[in-house]
Amino acid sequence: MAKKKVVLAFSGGLDTSFCVKYLSEECGYDVYTAIANTGGFNQEELKSIEERAYKLGAVQHATLDITQEYYQKSIKYMVFGNILRNGTYPISVSSERSRKRPSTVRPHIPNIGSRNRDYHSDPRYDIDS
Repeated sequence: MAKKKVVLAFSGGLDTSFCVKYLSEECGYDVYTAIANTGGFNQEELKSIEERAYKLGAVQHATLDITQEYYQKSIKYMVFGNILRNGTYPISVSSERSRKRPSTVRPHIPNIGSRNRDYHSDPRYDIDS
């Protein structure tokens, strides 16, 4: 019987590192990891995150460079609008979370689409949208 597959949004931090180990060792899943770079990582950091994913047991890791897409679809409007959250912080603070949805990950991990994966990292999002 083939192992079930799961796609995990992976930052390389404590929580997602635990998830890779738990899902692969305790649950027996093939874990596919991905990180969406919105411009906050340098190449050395991305390489370190990829190495950590494999060391923890990921079957495959993808680094998605969505910097330009993120700027074009989000940041430029937030900057032009000059809007402050709670009258204090620029609205662009933490806005990258919306660009790191599992639907952004799917095209970058071969064979992990609607028919070939069993789970993904956040059931609130439809990975196939």
